[in-house]
Amino acid sequence: MTRGPVRLVAGVAALALAGVALAGCTSDPNSVASQAKAGDQKGYVSGDGAVEAIPAAERGEPVTMQGELVDGTAWDIAATRGKVLVLNVWGSWCPPCVAEAPDLQKAWEAQQAKRAPVQFMGIDTREEAARGAAFIRKAGLTYPSLSDQSGVLLLRLQGKAPTTPSTLVLDREGRIAARVNGPVDASTLGGLVDDVVAES
Repeated sequence: MTRGPVRLVAGVAALALAGVALAGCTSDPNSVASQAKAGDQKGYVSGDGAVEAIPAAERGEPVTMQGELVDGTAWDIAATRGKVLVLNVWGSWCPPCVAEAPDLQKAWEAQQAKRAPVQFMGIDTREEAARGAAFIRKAGLTYPSLSDQSGVLLLRLQGKAPTTPSTLVLDREGRIAARVNGPVDASTLGGLVDDVVAES
């Protein structure tokens, strides 16, 4: 006489557990699985904003890089030696990159206001230069960006920029001193830059 209610309760419990399992699989829209299921071919995996500061004794060789800005001007990283260089990998096709742009501009303006020996440089990856230039104008970014439609410049970053966006802080010798994998806010970036500027 009690089998019917027991079966009903068991069935409801099973459905509830299945619902929890499905929710767990789709709860993180930035997970690789969720992005693959979306099928929108946005083509990036966003980092979690993890910050790494690299002690001077553990830094690798200086980064070498040459290229063209989105306006076609030639650029060589060697011209920045003696300054702290912030490299931000971005693309207008990447929502976290678009979201962090105001923070990057704010951090850049803060360094300029202090007359710090700092240069910011964007690396606009996997899109045409004209599209990147249009976003720069729209976002009001006043620091330059390299055009890296093929992604070849990313190979010069010693494996330290595995996600888009990524931000690297290079010391005065051109060595990677800190990095953020994923979006960065102005406060965090400002602190990282200030630490590297303060190095003797």
